[in-house]
Amino acid sequence: MAEGSPKDGNGSKESDSSNEGGLWSGIKALLFGDGESTTLRQELEEALDEYDEEEQDEGASPPAKGDLSAIERQMVRNLLHFSEHTVDDVAVPRADIIAIEEKASFADLAALFAEAGHSRIPVYRDTLDTIVGMVHIRDAFAILAGKSPVPDTLAPLIRQPLYVPESMGALDLLAEMRAKRTHLAIVLDEYSGTEGLLTFEDLVEEIVGDVEDEHDDAPEAMLVPLEGGLWEADARAELDDVAEEIDEKLGDIDEDVDTLGGLAFIIAGRVPEPGEILDHEQSGWKLEILASDGRRVTRLRLHPPVEKVLDEED
Repeated sequence: MAEGSPKDGNGSKESDSSNEGGLWSGIKALLFGDGESTTLRQELEEALDEYDEEEQDEGASPPAKGDLSAIERQMVRNLLHFSEHTVDDVAVPRADIIAIEEKASFADLAALFAEAGHSRIPVYRDTLDTIVGMVHIRDAFAILAGKSPVPDTLAPLIRQPLYVPESMGALDLLAEMRAKRTHLAIVLDEYSGTEGLLTFEDLVEEIVGDVEDEHDDAPEAMLVPLEGGLWEADARAELDDVAEEIDEKLGDIDEDVDTLGGLAFIIAGRVPEPGEILDHEQSGWKLEILASDGRRVTRLRLHPPVEKVLDEED
């Protein structure tokens, strides 16, 4: 018994210590959360991953009745990550905004609606940094149909869009657009200048994928390989895609620029003109400007370094 007493006493202390540790762990988990616990988002993603792996192992077969199709699963994935985006991530960049000057005539507005195929057109004063509103095509239709007189200025037609900071969450903007029943937002940078533009459709497409109608042009390839190692490119091509598809050195740049057109602007220090050839020193590639409209480059041709051409010939 004498030998058993110390043993029992020690066991009791270990038990008390264990209980205290468990109690403290429980309190910490309650107050600060359990770092090891998975979130509902993670559980859903894991379930989708497992389902995709099983589908690949079993081969492509139609989903069981009531089950999620591949398209539906992709939408769920997009929705799970939608809240991670800011409006700046998904906005139409400033260079691609189609807008009309406040002093323009109604005839100019009607012509722009016909050319652009948009339902809403921003109205600016002097520069795009001062967008004073937007015009909805329904208001223009009423005038074209003769139900309203042709206005002397665009002022009677101007409605107010939303003005939002570039750091705003995409999900927050979607909720605000629904609440205020406004389907166009102007994205502002830190200096209150115009950074881009977003429509309700742009946000929905982040979840369901691109929505194209009968007026949308067929999508064109951003990067097109040519003979001799040359590439023809849309200036909107992302540098990440260019680096992956053509040469990783083309994406190696310190400045805050995302597209080939932006890279051309950085190299030239201005908007380069058609026919100019710019040297990208880091990679040895040459950027030939094929088209620009005075405000931005729209199309380029990429010429490979001499060493790359010689290697391909060998």
